[in-house]
Amino acid sequence: MITMISNLTMLAQPAGVEDMSGAAWAAIVIILLVAIISLAIFAQFASLWLQCKFSGAKVGMLDLITMRFRKVNPTIIVRSMIMSVQAGLTKVYPITQRKLEAHYLAGGNVPNVIRALIAAQRANIDLDWETAQAIDLAGRDILDAVRTSVYPKVIDCPDPKRSSGTLDAVAGDGIQLCARARVTVRTNISQLIGGATEETVVARVGQGIVQAIGSTHSYKSVLENPDKISKIVLGQGLEANTAYEIVSIDIADIDVGENIGARLSADQAEADMRVAQAKAEQLRADQTAREQEMIARIQENRAKVVLAEAQVPKAVAEAFSTNKLGLLDFYELKNVQADTSMRAAIAGGSSD
Repeated sequence: MITMISNLTMLAQPAGVEDMSGAAWAAIVIILLVAIISLAIFAQFASLWLQCKFSGAKVGMLDLITMRFRKVNPTIIVRSMIMSVQAGLTKVYPITQRKLEAHYLAGGNVPNVIRALIAAQRANIDLDWETAQAIDLAGRDILDAVRTSVYPKVIDCPDPKRSSGTLDAVAGDGIQLCARARVTVRTNISQLIGGATEETVVARVGQGIVQAIGSTHSYKSVLENPDKISKIVLGQGLEANTAYEIVSIDIADIDVGENIGARLSADQAEADMRVAQAKAEQLRADQTAREQEMIARIQENRAKVVLAEAQVPKAVAEAFSTNKLGLLDFYELKNVQADTSMRAAIAGGSSD
């Protein structure tokens, strides 16, 4: 009986009431989902949004949400914007949220640029937003550059990380001097882009010191007045086309090395001696060859004498046949030859 009554009651209800209840529940669920998502998003960005509101940085909730879609870190942008607003940079430089995002997407270090601009403004250094961006994107540490402009740094010459030696130069009197220098530099912001680095400054200073020592007449003058070398090197304009301005060059240490002039003179004397020995040997060889040539000529002349003597009997025979030579003349010739041989024997010689 009860079951029949409930069936009748359900049949008596107006059509569509059950359908309307399902649609209402679906709407409620959708509203709840939207509310939950909104609360989650608000909870995620609430802290940053409140920081922007209380600090005066004009970054809205919608901007924070859209940063996620643009793959930008909202925390970095918001904190950088707050720093720029609190430091008063937005009144001096055209710094906006969009420009910070653009620099972030370009691969720049946004907080570092803002800190560098704050330090430059406090130190009255001429640095604008565009230049700071360019220096940061070029790979240079813009904050360190500003700090170096305020607090100059000291560079050892030569660099102890690359070489443990010294700057060796030879004075005019041939004495070697071994020096170490310390170079005080500060950053030249206007030439930081495209300017040479510390290695170039160290190389130029080393070259200048070696040249200055080499131009002095005596090593004693360098030891007596080392600052003279520093002044000469400092006046050469070594910081041209570099990212630094040289404040001072100080000779930290200078030692006396070898007597290069004496060693070179000794080497030159030894070389000259070897050249003279070679020339003498060549002359001796030439004279020996000439002596052998003279001996050969003597032998040749002796052969000619023998040939000439061989013609004497023939000439005597011909003289006899032509009656130009008599018998008495022939005997007289023999007597002369015998007398000559005797005289030669007495004198200790030999007759040919």
